[in-house]
Amino acid sequence: MATGTLQFVVNGHGALLTCLFLIHIGHVHCQQFLIPFKAPSDCGQKEFFDISSLSCAKCGENQRQSTTGLSCICLPGYKTTNLSSDKGPVACEQCPTNKPAVTKDGFGCIRCPGSLNEEGKCQCSSGNILVERDVNGNLLDEATCKACNSDSPALSVPNISGDKCEKCQATFINTSCMCTSPNVLAGGLCFPSGGLSTNVNPSVNYAQLKFSIQSAWFEENLYSSAAACLLFSNLTACQALGNMCVMNMHSVSSVANDACGLFNTIFSSKTTLSSVQGIAYWKANLPWLYYGNEPGLASRVLQTDPVPVSFSLRGTKKNTDLRLLVAIYNVRGDFLRWEQVGGSNLQFCPESATRQAAAFSFGTAYQQSCDLSVAALLVAHPEPQFYDVFMDVGGQNKNLLPLPTLVQNQQYNGQYINQGTMKNWYLSRRVFLVDTLSGREKSLSSSPKVIRVATTITIRFQLVPRTQVGQIYPPLVSVSYTDVLITDINTQTVSLSFAVEYEMSQTDARTMTDTALGVLGGLALICTLLRTASYKRRIASALIDMATIGKFLLFFAGDLANAFFAVTVGTGLYWLIFYKAQMFVSVLLPTPTQEERFVTYIGCAFAFKAVQFLHELYLQVSVDIFLIDWERPRSKPNRSVQGATDTQQDSSPVSIWRTYFVANEWNELQTIRKICPTFQIVAVLFFLEVLGFSNLALRDPWSTLERLPQAYTPPYSLVLRYGVAATLWLCIGLLQVIFFTVFYEHFVEDKIRQFVDLCSVSNISVLLLSHTCFGYYIHGRSVHGHADTNMEEMNNNLKRERESLCGQRGLVPNSDIQTFQVSINRNLRSQFDRIQGSLSRRNRPSRLMDASTANLSELQFRAYNTMNHFLGSFIDHGLSEMDYVVRDKLILERILGMEFMEASDKSLFYNDEAHSFSNVLFYGNESLLLIFDTLFFCVVDLGSQNFVLAAVLTYAQQTIFGFLRNSLGRRNLVNKTLVDQRFLI
Repeated sequence: MATGTLQFVVNGHGALLTCLFLIHIGHVHCQQFLIPFKAPSDCGQKEFFDISSLSCAKCGENQRQSTTGLSCICLPGYKTTNLSSDKGPVACEQCPTNKPAVTKDGFGCIRCPGSLNEEGKCQCSSGNILVERDVNGNLLDEATCKACNSDSPALSVPNISGDKCEKCQATFINTSCMCTSPNVLAGGLCFPSGGLSTNVNPSVNYAQLKFSIQSAWFEENLYSSAAACLLFSNLTACQALGNMCVMNMHSVSSVANDACGLFNTIFSSKTTLSSVQGIAYWKANLPWLYYGNEPGLASRVLQTDPVPVSFSLRGTKKNTDLRLLVAIYNVRGDFLRWEQVGGSNLQFCPESATRQAAAFSFGTAYQQSCDLSVAALLVAHPEPQFYDVFMDVGGQNKNLLPLPTLVQNQQYNGQYINQGTMKNWYLSRRVFLVDTLSGREKSLSSSPKVIRVATTITIRFQLVPRTQVGQIYPPLVSVSYTDVLITDINTQTVSLSFAVEYEMSQTDARTMTDTALGVLGGLALICTLLRTASYKRRIASALIDMATIGKFLLFFAGDLANAFFAVTVGTGLYWLIFYKAQMFVSVLLPTPTQEERFVTYIGCAFAFKAVQFLHELYLQVSVDIFLIDWERPRSKPNRSVQGATDTQQDSSPVSIWRTYFVANEWNELQTIRKICPTFQIVAVLFFLEVLGFSNLALRDPWSTLERLPQAYTPPYSLVLRYGVAATLWLCIGLLQVIFFTVFYEHFVEDKIRQFVDLCSVSNISVLLLSHTCFGYYIHGRSVHGHADTNMEEMNNNLKRERESLCGQRGLVPNSDIQTFQVSINRNLRSQFDRIQGSLSRRNRPSRLMDASTANLSELQFRAYNTMNHFLGSFIDHGLSEMDYVVRDKLILERILGMEFMEASDKSLFYNDEAHSFSNVLFYGNESLLLIFDTLFFCVVDLGSQNFVLAAVLTYAQQTIFGFLRNSLGRRNLVNKTLVDQRFLI
């Protein structure tokens, strides 16, 4: 027990110590370390900034802060004796009185031949050098001043350190190193008088801000660069002068002494010199800045000679790499390096290397944009760099093609010349990205008042027309600069963009499109004339009035919409197939500007189709309809009266429920379609968004459906987007129609034929008049004579009919044809209108069992019975003055959709086995609805660039118009047939 207790105690102390240790460790790790912020400028004169502790440390005795602030140096009169000691990094000792001066290296004391400077060191007069050591490096007791011989043949002057004589600059005269009057000393060079006027204009014009400034850089370097270039053909001076012209936007004016004026003057003076690389615009010793100012030169440069390279997208000869190089110069005219275009040399925006590399894959439309702060631009670009862009076209010697540049800001005599048509363009060379130098006014060390930024850089590739091997014209580099007035660099931002675009002449495509539209438009006009003629015949009117013109325009809108739709879908499919499947590049997509006409065509198709749809909707909800009840009262025996010898017969009333049942079925038929709208929308979205068919609409030549997340995604082409969406919508819709008509109606149910059968079983016929004197008739007269019967008799009747033990259902004896197109004469229509006028009613009872208001007027009952009797007599040939004949339509009549014979004396019934009465329903206008839905979906998508939104809005419009069609059609059915709306369910 004792042992166990002792062990417990020990373990308890151990646990306590462990807890205390962990608490201590927790305190250590949770402690926050704070240090004060110090910068070199915060340190005093006798302090330096310690880069190790990031704080200010005191200098040693007899020391002060160095010019950098990062170390200490000895005071004047003190020499350095130790670089590392216990007391500090530097130890200083005062020089003796007999050697009061400190040597230039600071490690010795010496007597001076003359005076001392502020640093306590010896100094010599101008033209002399200071000698402190002998040739063996031994320190002299007294320094000496040696004069440099500036006369010929020595022609020497002190170097910049003042400790060595060197030959003076070559521009000085041969007899002396002094630049004496009237010669001009500028930029360290001596220029002879009269070579170039010293009156130069160092101003930089900021046209967007509407002011100019006197640039400190131009004041210091413009004259010397121009003079050295003109008089001495100095290569770097010529490059520096060209750079200053580029900083002035290549602009030319009547002022001949600004940067570009001086450059052009020198260029003109060197016309006798040979051209560089055989290029007339590139003179020896000068940079190539301009292509010339001949009218039409831009089009000759850009659209005459193809680039000697072919681009192929697939196969063994695949070539999609765009190899662009830039020759980079600094602002002083020094050549820095050759560099491959890519990465960040022409692209400001931070992006992954994979995405940036996509810009130089041929055929991929590239766009990159971002906002950068002005402070970041000032830090990253303290001086501008200049780029001459070339294209590597291969060959044994790696030939380079210089790319022309179009500077949007370039002016000629104060007018922008590169923002109009190509014939007025002035092509140039050399660009820069950011100029933070020329906007400095007083001195180069001051902050810039204005900076100039290349906010838009676009490289355009144009395909050679009718090429089959992927040839292009010389690419064009288009640059647009923005002048940014500096106000607050910490809050100011600049919007930047870089793009690579591809285009081809759309003349041939536009000609083919316009030709197709003209041909189809002509056919549409012919169809409209035929439809108008058919309409006039069907309303039995030969007068051309305003109503006729209105109908013509409505018909023409629908036919013209079909023409526009066919052209746009065909165009979208053409670009989708030929652009995405080509091997050698032969076609390129229309640019967004070139797509405007195509979008206009789509807008016209949608607008015209919407007019046709609304017109058809109005016609369907205003069609005249009447249900003819063939049932007659059946007599039934009364109970015998006691004492009477005869039994009295009473007739049973005809049931209205058959009429209500047929009316309900017709009401349900009004909005059925051959496609399922919900399935249509879901299927289209599934293909576009889930399977990735939307990627086929991207502006690149690849037909892959899946894209990696880290890969660059080009913008969408409106032509391809419309082509993909419209094709998918039509294909899925057509597949649904085929499935519905071929399989569903044959093996599941055919609601149209079922309705005709229902009419026969119910002993109800339906007369539909879609025009004044034209319509449709469904013959539903029962072959059994009665339909108000019990179940047993109904089954027996159907069995007799199935076993052919009774007559056929057709209107004509020995015929099964029950549906007809009817063309009635004016007499019949007039009588129909007179009777129907009394059928119209406005007020209905609000409740099913409201007996006080449920009774219809006696006049309406009589009118209903009169109409039923009148139409029944007409169908039974009981009206000799209003008789009809049954015939087949001619094939040409069926094709043209019109009747050649006019119903003058007798009405005409045309056999119609195609059940064309569905033309007054959604069912018979599926093509109209399918095209309208397609256009609606595509128009919303083109406007929003969002397939999901387009699908949602399309579903909404289908629901809304379906509701309107059902509600208005129901109302029309109630008004025209006298069926109580409370029994329509």
